[in-house]
Amino acid sequence: MSYPHFGLAALLLASTVASSTAAAVPRTAPQPLPFTSTIPAARDIAFPGTMTLKIDASDVTRGIWQIDQRIPVPSGGAMNPLPMTLLFPKWLPGAHAPRGEISKLAGLVITANGKELDWQRDEIDVFAFHVTVPAGVRALDVRFQFLSPTAGNQGRIVATADMLSLQPNQVSLYPAGWFTRRIPVATTITWPSGWQAGGALRAVGKAGDSITYETVDYETLVDSPFLAGRWFRQWDLGHGVTLDVAADAARYLQATPAQIDAHKKLVDQSVKLFGARHFDHYNFLLSLSDQLGSIGLEHHRSSENGVNSGYFTEWDKGPGRRNLLPHEFTHSWNGKFRRGADSIVPDFSTPLRNSLLWVYEGQTQFWGYVLGARSGMFTKQETLDSLAGIAASLDNRPARTWRPLADTTNDPVISSRAPKAWVSQQRSEDYYNEGLLVWLEADSIIRSKTGGAKGLDDFARAFFGVNDGDWGELPYDFDTLVRTLNGVVAHDWAGFLKQRLTEKAKGAPLRGFTASGYTLAYTDTPTPAFADQMRSGKASNLSYSGGLVIGAAGAVEQVVWDSAAFAAGMTVGDTIVAVNDKPFSDDLLKAEITAAKGGTAPIRLLVKTSDRLRNVNLAWSGGLRYPRFEKTGPDGALDRLLMPRP
Repeated sequence: MSYPHFGLAALLLASTVASSTAAAVPRTAPQPLPFTSTIPAARDIAFPGTMTLKIDASDVTRGIWQIDQRIPVPSGGAMNPLPMTLLFPKWLPGAHAPRGEISKLAGLVITANGKELDWQRDEIDVFAFHVTVPAGVRALDVRFQFLSPTAGNQGRIVATADMLSLQPNQVSLYPAGWFTRRIPVATTITWPSGWQAGGALRAVGKAGDSITYETVDYETLVDSPFLAGRWFRQWDLGHGVTLDVAADAARYLQATPAQIDAHKKLVDQSVKLFGARHFDHYNFLLSLSDQLGSIGLEHHRSSENGVNSGYFTEWDKGPGRRNLLPHEFTHSWNGKFRRGADSIVPDFSTPLRNSLLWVYEGQTQFWGYVLGARSGMFTKQETLDSLAGIAASLDNRPARTWRPLADTTNDPVISSRAPKAWVSQQRSEDYYNEGLLVWLEADSIIRSKTGGAKGLDDFARAFFGVNDGDWGELPYDFDTLVRTLNGVVAHDWAGFLKQRLTEKAKGAPLRGFTASGYTLAYTDTPTPAFADQMRSGKASNLSYSGGLVIGAAGAVEQVVWDSAAFAAGMTVGDTIVAVNDKPFSDDLLKAEITAAKGGTAPIRLLVKTSDRLRNVNLAWSGGLRYPRFEKTGPDGALDRLLMPRP
């Protein structure tokens, strides 16, 4: 359509006037409503009464737990209605993050004197429920279900036909307004018929399949999970420690005397190291299962340890996950008894601050490997080979050049352990393994300055070996660490630790190894420990052989940032279809990498990305490379560190 000249001019003029008029109208700009917390603050005073908690965990076919809870009402029987807030645990110790599974709570009904009450979820904190208690009511009766995951994409599987893992934080509420350590609770659990159960809480009564446990404070209850199973066995490891094991089948419980002896030595070496026990009794809760979700979670008087079903029966195939129990046991001292001052909280609604996780988890990772070697849970060579894998992973992590170690202590909240596409450029809770390297270097410094007379063992005894029998919490801060280290040997510990925590450097801090005559090297054959990791992880780790980790059927699980694979444009989620015009297999790819060593021709890959096929030239001529340590001198600090204590 065309317009006369004057018509077009009129339209332009009208448009200009309209725009000017619109510009003259001010935009509405409201002020946001303030956030006002309606949840009572926790007070360090005794809660008036004892909660009762009844859990029916017998439905393992569907994994549905039925909860009946009676919660006394403060000022029960008052003449006027009372507001009350009930909380579902949100910030969970050990998870270091708000990981409470509130989404799995269902069927919530609150009654008083037989009458159902209305409840309202807090508009800010969805873990809180408000209820108005009528006058004269002395207790609330609370009923709900915990609907455990029925598939892996819903969360960790906690119930199978043969075993279950029950965490009290998933199956209980608590009243807001009190420190959780001041709220008593008596718990009764109905288990599947004929099953056995283990945990830190001791039974005080039994009626059929229902067991009543000792009354404890709510904080202790949440810190006291249970493991139950059809196929169940217990071993006494000494020092008040019990190994409670549930398995997929009876045959997986056939541990040899030598295997149990290694677990006994783990307990003995730990007590010798720390010089005190911070538990009255302790239960390793160990599930051997390919069905139940794996786990590694510390508690003060127990730990949850989920490994593959062949933990005992495939012992000779490699170290597997045998590092898990030494790590979690160490947490009874480090993380539970000694705890960063900024992570001491009054309840499970208050956010945790994780600034000292490089001690909480980093030094625990360190002692886990040391105690594993000292006890014979794995050999010295298996330990060194595992440490070489850790060292290589961090030494080839470009993210160290932009993100310091201290910042990784925020990862539990940032990512909640969700998979990352580019972990080598993002980092992921490196306070564990890089923290290990820091404490290994600290040990070498102490040994160097004292001529081998002292080591980090002396720090451990001074720091953890106090208040024998106390299973409370003794907080510390950075200055406490520095002061204790200087009590072992004088050094600029504050400067050393601050440098390691804040530096942005290429390559990992490996002085703890080099000071003992160990050099990180790469050969074309994986160590048995590295091979075992690939076997158990069902992946081919070519991180140092072009920059790929490949899972089942050619699926690319990781691409190392700035590697040859990265330069070729490969990404996580790709599938390798062919290698040099032949159908893909792990063995073929490794053979072609070997054949291309020292040459100039790229390895040709046919790659499927989403719904497209594309050709990729992998320009890698370095051959197969797997990390290991080479000894360049006599035995040093690290060798002495790994020796068992008499």
